[in-house]
Amino acid sequence: MVSEVQSAAIYGIDGLPIRVEADVSEGMPMFQMVGYLSSEVREARERVSTALRNSGFALPVKRITVNLYPADIRKSGTGFDLPVALAILSATGVIPPDAFWDTFVIGEVNLQGNVCPIPGVLPIVAKAAELQIKRILVPAQNRVEAELLGGIEVIPVESINGAVDYLTGDYEIPPREAQGEAKEASAPDFAEIKGQKLLKRACEIACAGMHNLLMIGPPGAGKSMAAKRLPSILPEMDRKEQMETSKIQSVAGLLTGATALSKRRPFRSPNHTATLQGMAGGGTIPRPGEISLAHNGVLFLDELTEFSPQVLEVLRQPMEDHEITIARANGSYRYPAKFMLVAAMNPCQCGYYPDRNKCRCTRRQLDRFLGKISEPVIDRMDLAVGIKAVAFEELSGESKGESSAAIRRRVEEAQSIQRARYRGEAFRFNSALPAGLIKQYVPLDAAARDYLEEVFFRRNLTARGYHKILKVARTIADLSGKDRIDETCLAEAVCYRGVEKRDWEPEERNRD
Repeated sequence: MVSEVQSAAIYGIDGLPIRVEADVSEGMPMFQMVGYLSSEVREARERVSTALRNSGFALPVKRITVNLYPADIRKSGTGFDLPVALAILSATGVIPPDAFWDTFVIGEVNLQGNVCPIPGVLPIVAKAAELQIKRILVPAQNRVEAELLGGIEVIPVESINGAVDYLTGDYEIPPREAQGEAKEASAPDFAEIKGQKLLKRACEIACAGMHNLLMIGPPGAGKSMAAKRLPSILPEMDRKEQMETSKIQSVAGLLTGATALSKRRPFRSPNHTATLQGMAGGGTIPRPGEISLAHNGVLFLDELTEFSPQVLEVLRQPMEDHEITIARANGSYRYPAKFMLVAAMNPCQCGYYPDRNKCRCTRRQLDRFLGKISEPVIDRMDLAVGIKAVAFEELSGESKGESSAAIRRRVEEAQSIQRARYRGEAFRFNSALPAGLIKQYVPLDAAARDYLEEVFFRRNLTARGYHKILKVARTIADLSGKDRIDETCLAEAVCYRGVEKRDWEPEERNRD
């Protein structure tokens, strides 16, 4: 007798329907599993057979064959344990075949027959709802995550026996325990930063248009302090962004215990020892990396020059395409990577160039230090701001800076202008404005065009640098409530392109 149970696998950050077929027939007693399986899926044979025996179900002394269809897609993870166990019980007559109608089943089992939690439940539930499946059996510990989406009946089960009882009509769904709304920790406030008006202004512009930001300055000037306060001025995510972000977190196993979709944009700050795989994602069983975990939020790279050049170079393509594709022999996995890159670095090895009263770096040391970052990476930064150490008068003063709430109101207003302007387009923020549409959405008057032409030749800009100035100027105009880009907006945008590698080099080389 052949039985079928509908389940799903994670492919990238999406659920992929998988049909688990079980056949129990006469022949030499054996239990085999087929269907292009990874090692942990093949090991389900031992887990399931032992779990069924310890749950009181004796496997028949017959030939048992389990197939995971389609067979040309590699199956990984431990979420197929429960559907395999239930498919075998259905094939042996314990569970009626029609019990699985319009039902998805996922879950890992241990040797005692208990159902254990798995990562990636949210995208599987989303796929089931998309296919108009009525219900899904999930591990009890994944219940909260599975119920985040709504629109589908979630059946939490704690054991194989509990799943069998439900499918045979002898199980009542336990009421969900009352849980208070999880409160997200409040982000630090910009009011705590003394001085650094230029840095705060650059942060405001970056958040308003979701632009990449590079901060260059001596140690202790407030670069990391400002970066950690960016979440406090970023508007909340909408429902679509929440779902995208939560899917990634679910696949990465970071959504455990969540009682609601997070509205706060992600803030990821990997250590400079991060590997290429840790940043981009991948592995034998592909998992999202830091650039995908920062999707719809901020990726902060502190001490930029300490990161491996290979790690920095892998950022180039996702910064332009807003996604990364990881190719493996068994298929290609696409992960979204629409993030705002924020980086901080010292101007030299000791950190005090060009202050020659403190800096003792030689030209060779400076060349070696700056050589750690390629020009293409620098060229992809929308804003680059050079900052100085905070003066004693500013540190010792009693006055506080502008609060994050005040800055956030302006950012929200600027983003609402962008949403209205780009209604009907595939993008939402000025930073994602395609080059082919810049002329349409960034109108210049004659004076602004003449000024930009002069800057283009004087600074020897690349096409990317030219477009980034216009995008930043568009955001500056939105913050000011202007429809057209004037010379003032362009001049400020050009100032944030002024910190380039040739500007950091020693004076003796510039004279050469």
